[in-house]
Amino acid sequence: MRHLHSFSRTAVLLALTAVGSVAVPQIASSETVLRIGMTAADIPRTLGQPDQGFEGNRFTGLTMYDGLTMWDLSSATKASVVIPGLATEWKVEDADKTKWIFKLRPGVTFHDGTPFNADAVVWNVDKVLNKEAVQFDASQVGVTASRMPTLVSAKKIDDMTVELTAKEPDSFLPINLTNLFIVSPSKWQALYEKAEGADAKARSQAAWAAFAKDAAGTGPWKMAKFTPRERLELVKNDNYWDKARVPKTDRMVLLPMPEANARTAALLSGQVDWIEAPAPDAVKEITARGFKIEKNEQPHVWPWQFSRIEGSPWNDIRVRRAANLCIDREGLRDGLLAGLMVPATGTFEPGHPWRGNPSFQIKYDLPAAQKLMKEAGFGPDKKLSVKVQTSASGSGQMLPLPMNEYLQQALAECYFDVKLDVIEWNTLFTNWRRGVKDPSANGSNATNVTYAAMDPFFALVRFLQSSMAPPVSNNWGYINNPKFDELVKKARTSFDAAERDKALAELNAASIDDAAFLYVAHDVGPRAMSPKVKGFVQPKSWFVDFSPVSMAP
Repeated sequence: MRHLHSFSRTAVLLALTAVGSVAVPQIASSETVLRIGMTAADIPRTLGQPDQGFEGNRFTGLTMYDGLTMWDLSSATKASVVIPGLATEWKVEDADKTKWIFKLRPGVTFHDGTPFNADAVVWNVDKVLNKEAVQFDASQVGVTASRMPTLVSAKKIDDMTVELTAKEPDSFLPINLTNLFIVSPSKWQALYEKAEGADAKARSQAAWAAFAKDAAGTGPWKMAKFTPRERLELVKNDNYWDKARVPKTDRMVLLPMPEANARTAALLSGQVDWIEAPAPDAVKEITARGFKIEKNEQPHVWPWQFSRIEGSPWNDIRVRRAANLCIDREGLRDGLLAGLMVPATGTFEPGHPWRGNPSFQIKYDLPAAQKLMKEAGFGPDKKLSVKVQTSASGSGQMLPLPMNEYLQQALAECYFDVKLDVIEWNTLFTNWRRGVKDPSANGSNATNVTYAAMDPFFALVRFLQSSMAPPVSNNWGYINNPKFDELVKKARTSFDAAERDKALAELNAASIDDAAFLYVAHDVGPRAMSPKVKGFVQPKSWFVDFSPVSMAP
């Protein structure tokens, strides 16, 4: 298929001039430093619960903070699974499967030197779930509560044991808890006592604003310097509780660089040592100059999510299936993206335990797609007008504008007239939680927000279960399919792993048969690095572990 967009050498060279203004921090010569160009347009929030999608979790969540549970990011060949973090073990109660007992890790301290314990866990749950708590922060709720929607409360059993209560039996809860980052209550309280404000709410907001500039978690990295919209500097935590994960690099500098050519130019000019998502057309030049490209198939999907409200053009299954058959994914991969993607035929591909056996096979079949559209009443003289809201950059968005222009041209061959509504990434992410009925959708009947597929809730439930419609979670298009709801309930109430996986496979297959999304690509998480970067492992995950990375002289 045609190649719409090109990142030319000239563009990279022009961008090279632009990045000359990027200030390189003055670092002691004996200190090892890793400088990273992110795709985000701003530093993800640092106060505990990051924004900027999962790029925020990658850079300001998993670095400075830990959760009760965490992802194993140590292997490039095995699937990333949930392992103990600040909790050493957990178990659902036999008599009441809405209650879980978590045993906490002894001997852990926050960056401010105060101890981690059960009181800290209860305090951190309350910061996003208990509106009566003085530390409750509404700004952190949207990026947290929707990722663990059944958690209701936490209760201290003893100093190193907590009881977590869900509103319904939910076998996914330990996985969801990887998204709750534990901050130091003592540090926040000290800032609250110093804060000025007319009332407790104003003082609380002031304390959180101050905390964001001087954060304290338990993670392997500590905040050293923070300049909003410019840079975040982290230094290694020599006292980290897992001695095997004490960082091998002294300092890590994170720089927002939302434009692919600018990131590439910054790497080639030596402004940074590592960039996320290099410009695909610059890959040959990057490798020719001795830099390396790291990539691995991620549990991640680049889709269009359809509106299913009354009057949506996507309510006809023939139209949804036609769109899925109209895309030459191999052409997109080999032409536009220089091989940096895997074609998507659903949320999970064959071989994955949650794949299932769908009857509808997603592939490139232009005649079949055109036939379906004609059956639905469309053709060369009667186009179907659709509008998709997307961004120009962002966490996991790959190259959203050129990719959507590719889809725009491809779908025209199947009698679609596609209009693009391009907005800033964080705004798109916020709109995702508001849904198609909200004015922020701006008349769009599809949205293009990528999603991670490690967690069954993130991968399937929040999109397919009818009760996950806004403002609860990310069922943006208001899907309401009783079969989906039945299978979600079956999976969530299956505390045997094999039975849970079987139900999830049925749910994934049912969503493919329904052509619930326009499935386009799986990201491979490409990042380009200086040959000085050593020890990096690219896991099969959205996230990475920066601790093993070292910098050669």
